[in-house]
This record gives sequence, structure tokens and C-alpha cells, in this order.
Amino acid sequence: MEFSGDPELQPLLFGLFLSMYLVTVLGILLIILAVSSDSHLHTLMYFFLSSLSLADIFFISTTIPKMIMDIQIHSRVISYICCLKQMSLFAIFACMDDMLLTVMAFDHFLAICHPLHYSVIMNPRFCGLLVLTSFLFSLLDSQLHNLTILQFTNFKDVEVSNFFCDPSELLNLLYSDNFSKNIVKYFVGTMFGIFPISGIFFSYYKIISFILKIPSSGGKFKAFSTCGSHLSVVCLFHGTGFGVYLGSAVSHSPKKGAVASVMYTVVTPMLNPFIYSLRNRDIKCALKRVYSRTVQCQKLLHLVGTYASIARPDKVMKQVIFM
Repeated sequence: MEFSGDPELQPLLFGLFLSMYLVTVLGILLIILAVSSDSHLHTLMYFFLSSLSLADIFFISTTIPKMIMDIQIHSRVISYICCLKQMSLFAIFACMDDMLLTVMAFDHFLAICHPLHYSVIMNPRFCGLLVLTSFLFSLLDSQLHNLTILQFTNFKDVEVSNFFCDPSELLNLLYSDNFSKNIVKYFVGTMFGIFPISGIFFSYYKIISFILKIPSSGGKFKAFSTCGSHLSVVCLFHGTGFGVYLGSAVSHSPKKGAVASVMYTVVTPMLNPFIYSLRNRDIKCALKRVYSRTVQCQKLLHLVGTYASIARPDKVMKQVIFM
């Protein structure tokens, strides 16, 4: 489904979504660069942030490049195999985002409520196992959708009421009766949506209860600021993502579903780098150090080039004449 059939709006939509995609990728790469290049950020919290950033890049790359290309070539067609691939990758990285947000909530809970046990529990091996488990659960979610949809091979000349092969829309095409469709949706939504959200809310319930017991206002502010970025991302992602997935089982509005899909597939990954960098002093300091090192390297290269031209002007002149 296209956003608008007006030919005059197509260049605007192309430029808008291309700009959002490039801003998202650039912002995520800057966070990964800051975390990887600064030894102060080689901690488990930023390890999870880097993993989430990588998942966001793959998540937005499963839908937006295809949509941008379709706008440019004025096509809305996708093959059956490509649709299954897009749905599978989308389910993997959407669920990966969900699982990593749950793991980060658990990490915040241990760091704030049990600081003395944090280093013992959250060791590098256990954190790597958490990320691996998140990926395996995401793969399971993708395979459940695949096994359900592969039972039906009568997809031909059908219209998907979204700008990508949305799993919930494909389930709408499969089942004529609402009961079977809702069973599949609510089962997947409960397994990979409700349980992680419950874990996040439980973690923040414990965190808020612990923070309210802190006597100093400075300590409360520091604890809340640590969780503020993560909680903002959780609300953005889950509020739109699972609203679209589970809401399509109750009422079907293609235009509203497409707009909500843009929110959690494009806007949320684009805002994540800004939320984490603007509200995080360590990230901002690391980016400033990366920028200052880049400027110093450029000045050093300029000085070396200037010195070389002064020390060997005859060689430089021969090179210029040869060129």
C-alpha cells in the first residue's frame, strides 16, 4: 500500500524517508563509534546499548530501503519469496529490540537495587548469554510466523495494507475467520510481547520503589536520569508496535495502521540515538573526544603535508608537473 497516490507528493515522500533513514544510520553509527573508541564506556550497560543500536540498524533496513526504492520506481509489487524474507527479518529484529529492552531493564534493576551483587551477577559471560538468548527467542518468533504462513501458498495478486510485509497483515490475509487469526496473534503477542513488557514493568516497579527510599534529592535525580532514556524508548516502541500488532485483531484501519507502523519502524529507531546521547553525559563526552581527536588528526596531516612541501619543493613541483 502506498502512502499517497498523488504524483507530486512522491518526491517529498522519497526525500523525507531517505533523510530519516540516513539520520538513523548516522546516529546509530556515532553511538557505536563512541562506545567502541572510548575505554570509559567499555561497560556492560553500553554493551547492551551497542547491541540495541545494531539491532535498530537491521530493523529499519528491512523496510525503509525497499519502500524508498518503490517510491522512486513507482512500484508497489513484491514477490512471494521476498515478502517472506522481509517478514522473517522484520520479526527477528523487532523481537530482538523487544528482548534487549527487557534485558536493559533488568540491568538497570540490578545496578540500582542490588549494586553490591551487580558485578557478580552481570559478568561478561552472562551478558553475552543474555544477548544470545534474545537472538534465539527472536529467531523462534520469526519461525513461528514462517511456519504459519507457509501452510498457505495461495498468495497471488493480493494487497497488503501496509508499506511492508507486516506479519499481522499477512495473518489477516491467511485466516477468513477471526477466531483462528486472533488465536495466533494473541499467542505470539503474549509470548513475545506481554511477558517482556511485564518484566520491564516489574523491574521499574522495583526501581521506583527503591528510588523513593533514597533520602537525598540528588541521588533520586541521578537514579531517575539513568533510567529516563530507556523508559522513553520502551514507551515509544511498545506503545506503537504492539498497538498495531494486537490492534489489527480488533479493528482494521489500513491508513491508521500504516501511520502507526511508521512510528515504530522509522521514527523510534531514529529517535533512539538522540534520546540516549542527549540524556547521557558519558555519550556526549565520548563524542566530543572523538571529534577532538579527528580535528587533531586533520591538523597533524595538514602540518605534515605543509612541512613536506617546504622541505622538498623540487619533488612536489615535479609531482605537480607530472600530474
